[in-house]
Amino acid sequence: MKLRVLLLSVCVAGLGLEIAVPARAETPTPPQAPEIQIKVGTLAPEGTPWYDVIQEIGARWKKASGGKIGLTIFGGGVQGDEADMIRKMRIGQMQMGAFTSVGLETITKEMSALWIPLLFQNYDELDYVRSKLDARLENALGDKGFVVLNWGDAGWVKYFAKKPIPTLKALQELKLFTWAGSSQSEEMYKNAGFKVVPLAPTDILTSLQTNMIEAFPAPATAALANQWFGLAKNMMDIKFAPVVGATIITKAAWDKIDPSLRPTLLKLAQETGTKFTPQIRKLETDAIDAMVKRGLQVQKLTPQAEQEWQQTAEKFYPKIRGTIVPAELFDEVRNLVMEYRAQKTPVKK
Repeated sequence: MKLRVLLLSVCVAGLGLEIAVPARAETPTPPQAPEIQIKVGTLAPEGTPWYDVIQEIGARWKKASGGKIGLTIFGGGVQGDEADMIRKMRIGQMQMGAFTSVGLETITKEMSALWIPLLFQNYDELDYVRSKLDARLENALGDKGFVVLNWGDAGWVKYFAKKPIPTLKALQELKLFTWAGSSQSEEMYKNAGFKVVPLAPTDILTSLQTNMIEAFPAPATAALANQWFGLAKNMMDIKFAPVVGATIITKAAWDKIDPSLRPTLLKLAQETGTKFTPQIRKLETDAIDAMVKRGLQVQKLTPQAEQEWQQTAEKFYPKIRGTIVPAELFDEVRNLVMEYRAQKTPVKK
């Protein structure tokens, strides 16, 4: 540490002289360790907006608690996939995490309700349905020992492949990544005629390199951030399903926080999630544009190809209903989508 130089006015032999005197090195006071240190896990790499959300929550919580609460963030899947991280939360090795519905559905089936293939057409429909279900989903997670701090999303699932995929059949001929641990989703893909290869998302890049997989479903932002698209430069332009998620904390960790502080912390977490939502949603278009500049080929579906996808998805709705998504919740979500569309459809005079 460089010594600071102090200019001291001293009198020498009755004369006023300014003499430069090196000050003694100050011993820095070590920062006080937070009373509550919370370990947070996410698949999002550092530098992405989802990581930034957690980082900002940590900074705002630290300030609101007077330095008593600190977050240690483990990004990029260093703590394993989402199922691994949730297991660690259950045994107390981690206390908080940001997860997609794939991870959250390992806690409760209700979280699969917002991932019904080719049901939602846009964010307005998703937001409408989620606003009606938030309380129910929060209670479902609460019953399993988790507190929802905020809701979020990460774009729409699209398909990327090493070869052109203009049709459903073209994709069915390729080895397709599916998320390991989601056996019901895996079974659905198999029954639809896909060649599935269950893996952790952290294995996608190396699996593409070794040709273990030839295609994968993912939001455009994830394909760009993880550089997966570099080995799979064909994207089917389809909104298969929205990638929704939440930031959650274990009830055990939440209960250790001063009860008078919890409402403030919850509000700060919700505000932070809301603040980043427009930026995150815009990122999908930006990500696709960036990948196109680097050689990505976007395959637009013909009306016939779109119809084939829709018919295939709806063919599996009876299997999803009651197996992957609780039957009455599945019905409620579909009804809410129809309800919203009816409100937006002009009445013919």
